[in-house]
Amino acid sequence: MAEKASKSILVIHGPNLNLLGFREPHHYGTLSLNNINESLKEIAQKADVKIETYQSNSESDIIEKLHSLTANGVDFIIINPAAFTHTSVAIRDAISAIKVPFVEVHLSNVYSREPFRHHSYFSDIAVGVISGLGADGYLFALDFAIRSMRNRQQTH
Repeated sequence: MAEKASKSILVIHGPNLNLLGFREPHHYGTLSLNNINESLKEIAQKADVKIETYQSNSESDIIEKLHSLTANGVDFIIINPAAFTHTSVAIRDAISAIKVPFVEVHLSNVYSREPFRHHSYFSDIAVGVISGLGADGYLFALDFAIRSMRNRQQTH
């Protein structure tokens, strides 16, 4: 039996995050999604962790990506569901079904914004939630994911 390759993380970016850098920079900052992804890849490479980044504006595409993990598993997910945070029971069901630990990330502080943004369909099933720390939230989530995977590996 072949040994499993290095630990792996999937980062999922939801709708409109492809517009980062010029979309409402007062809420989302000035870094592009590519800037964020490159930073994540650099850190993951130094930690000898495989990372894949994925962005979609389509709820069904995100669900299909999550379903694909039953055949091509990952050890941890970092997800910014963006607007789907407040609307998608379907993505919640998909992420629940695959039983992969995840951190929910939001660039803006959702609690300082419109009331409809205060509810998340993901927070209660997430390992943790990072909100309002801008692009650094992704870096903190990645650091947590790497340490969490290493701790699990040491205890098994």
